[in-house]
Amino acid sequence: MMEITLSAEDMAALATALLSNDAAEQCAVLYASQIRRADGLVRLLVREIDVPRQDEYAAQSDYEAVLIPHYVARVSKRARRERQSLIFAHSHPGSSAPEFSRADYEGEEHLARFLEWRNPDNVHAALVMSRGGLEARQLAMREKARVIALGERRTVLSDPSSASGTSPAALFDRQIRAFGEAGQRAIETLRVAIVGLGGTGSIIAQYLAHLGVRRFILVDPDTLEESNLNRVVGSAASDVGRPKVDVAADAIFRIAPAAELQRVQGNVVRVQIARTLTEADFLFGCTDSHGSRAVMQQVAYQYLIPCIDMGSTITTTEGNLTGVFGRVQLLAPGLACFTCSGLLDSEEVRRDLMSSFERRLDPYISGERIPAPAVISINGTVASIALTMFMAVVTGIPSDARYLLYNALKSTLRNVRVTPTNNCYICSRAGALARGDSVPLYARAD
Repeated sequence: MMEITLSAEDMAALATALLSNDAAEQCAVLYASQIRRADGLVRLLVREIDVPRQDEYAAQSDYEAVLIPHYVARVSKRARRERQSLIFAHSHPGSSAPEFSRADYEGEEHLARFLEWRNPDNVHAALVMSRGGLEARQLAMREKARVIALGERRTVLSDPSSASGTSPAALFDRQIRAFGEAGQRAIETLRVAIVGLGGTGSIIAQYLAHLGVRRFILVDPDTLEESNLNRVVGSAASDVGRPKVDVAADAIFRIAPAAELQRVQGNVVRVQIARTLTEADFLFGCTDSHGSRAVMQQVAYQYLIPCIDMGSTITTTEGNLTGVFGRVQLLAPGLACFTCSGLLDSEEVRRDLMSSFERRLDPYISGERIPAPAVISINGTVASIALTMFMAVVTGIPSDARYLLYNALKSTLRNVRVTPTNNCYICSRAGALARGDSVPLYARAD
C-alpha cells in the first residue's frame, strides 16, 4: 500500500498547475521523501512541485501530454542526488472522476524502467487529476494509492480502501448523525499516538476509544504514583506502581476490547522512542516538558503527521489561586510551530534532552522541578477542546479554530493566529518540513 501526503498549499498549487488550461493536458513532477512504515505502508511526503515550461513538452493536446527526455533526465538526476521519490502528475479533461488510461500505463512502464536504472532505491508514483477529483498509484502498478492533503484539515482526497470498507457500526449512530459515515470512517482508519498518559492523556485515550479509534500507540516513561490518582481517569489504588501506558491500555480495552495497542514505556526525547511516532497517522501531545514538545513538533512537520498539543497551567501566589489557563494547538503544514509561536524555552529544552548524569554535572542546573498544581476538571476541559478540534481536522465539522487559549477565571476561550516564520528550521520548506528520514531528529541518541 502507498500513501501520498502533501500540504494543502501544495495541493492547491498542483490543482492550479494541472487544471488551468482546459484545452490541453498539463504535467507536473513532485519531489517527495520516502518513508517505509513497519506495517508495510510506503509514504511519499511531497517536498516540492516542479512545473515544466511549455518548451519542455514533446507533445501536448487535449488527450495527451508528453515531456521531452531532457526534462525527465533532469528531474530524475536531481531526485537521485537528493534521494527523493518522483510523482509524475498530469491532468485529464472534464469534470468526471479521472481514471488512468491504457496510454498512461504504457508511458509509466517506460518511466519505471528508466528510473529503475537511474534511481533504484526509491519507489515512484503517478497521479492523474481532473476537475472531478484525482487518482494515484505506484508508477506502472495497478494498485491505487491513498492521497492526503494536510493543513488546517486532514483531507483524504483519494482512498481505494474506502470503496470496499464496511459501514460504521450502529454503536456510533449518534456520531454519524453529527458528521456522517465518511467522518466516522475517517476516525476509525487512524492509528493515533498519545504521548503522555497522565491527567490529559488518560482522558484523551478514553475519549478516542469512545469516538471509534481502534489503533493506538501509547507513550509514557512513568509509573503511576499515589499523587496521580486524583486526575488519571480509569486508575485505581491497585494501579500504583504500574506503568501508565498499561493503566491507559486497560481503560481503552474496557471500551474497545478488540483495540490494537502498542505500549511504549519510554521518554519521547530519546530518538528510538520518538521514531515510534512515525508509525502513527495522528499525534496527541499531553506532556508538560519543553523537550518532549520540541521533539514532537519536529516529528509532526518532518513526517507530515498532524499533532494536537495541549497543556494546562494553574498559578498561585502565597497560597491564593491567581490563574487557570489551558492551551490547545494544532501542528500541521501552514500553521506555526512552537518555535514560531515563542512557546519553547531553549534552556528548558536543553535540560530535558540531558541524561540525569549530565544534569548533575551541569553547573547551570540546580535543584529539582517542583510539581505544578493540577485539577482533573481543568484537564477535562482542555481535553474536550482538543477532541473537538480533532473532529474538525479529521471529519470536517465546521470549526476553524486551530490554536485556542482558555482562561477559566474569566470564562473565555480565545482563538489565536500566529504567522509562521518563513525560514523556520522546523515548519518551513527551508527547515524540516516533509524531509522524513533525510535529516536526523533533534533528540537524545542514547
